[in-house]
Amino acid sequence: MSRTIEAPFQATTQTVEDAWIDYNGHMNVAYYVLLFDRGIDEAFEALGLGPDYRRAHDASFFAVEMHVRYLRELKAGAKVAATWQLLSADDKRVRSYMELRDADEGFVAATSEHLHLHVDMTARRAAAFPPDIRAKIDATFEAHRKLPWPESAGAAITLDKR
Repeated sequence: MSRTIEAPFQATTQTVEDAWIDYNGHMNVAYYVLLFDRGIDEAFEALGLGPDYRRAHDASFFAVEMHVRYLRELKAGAKVAATWQLLSADDKRVRSYMELRDADEGFVAATSEHLHLHVDMTARRAAAFPPDIRAKIDATFEAHRKLPWPESAGAAITLDKR
């Protein structure tokens, strides 16, 4: 599958399933992460890093860090769309930011910042991107760097000491 890497990348709209609703009457935190993960899979596939890449190059991506902020509740039946923004990359890593929006009302329900590592699956170690993939990542970064820097990117969890 080859898709354009928009700025930001727009993942396929999905629907909150009844089974994802917890005893508080809203979508459980695990499913926010699931929706972000599905969006990342689409973005990586558009970069040429999907299942075909995994099979052909015996390489893939591992998530090594994630920071999720839950901002608004999502209920069963809600239509949600994830966006993906490339914040930075080096020879082996990709740092990105995502928003999960209610597709009908437009509010941001959650944000997530991710760090992914490119991995040689035989050695099970970090590995540099092949030149063609690095070129796609660099081109994507050039488009995405024109977007505003996300306010919460790099934020740490704090509790005021009073």
